[in-house]
Amino acid sequence: MVRLDEIDRKILVELQRDAGQSLDEIAKTVGSSKTPVWNRIRKLREAGVIGAQTVVLDAEALGFEATFFVLIRTSEHEAEWQRRFLKALRDRPEVQEAHRLAGDIDYILKVRVKNARAYDAFYQALISEVKVHNVTALLSMEEIKATTALPL
Repeated sequence: MVRLDEIDRKILVELQRDAGQSLDEIAKTVGSSKTPVWNRIRKLREAGVIGAQTVVLDAEALGFEATFFVLIRTSEHEAEWQRRFLKALRDRPEVQEAHRLAGDIDYILKVRVKNARAYDAFYQALISEVKVHNVTALLSMEEIKATTALPL
């Protein structure tokens, strides 16, 4: 675990809010100057605290209007099945998140597609690649909150 001081936390909050802002803007907001802020950001990257920088796109504006949460139960637990399953998930751009769970459900996926027909194509392709015991798809009716920001 990396030790962060208050300035590091403020920098990280600003980067989570908008990573595209200038060093001058970040420095002004956190009460520092440009060079120390740059050095802190560099150290945070080297320590692995800051990963890849990306852009958040508006999925609906691009026609991806359906979000499904897919609950998967499997009776298969051997290494080869898991390797094929994980590869299938990683190869599918529709899968935005995938989690292995404790409890009755083995995996949960967040799948973003244009519509129900696109989800069905995703589902048919997935079950043709790997055997699953039970799949339940839940359509999100409304996204109430979505963030990647950590509560620093």
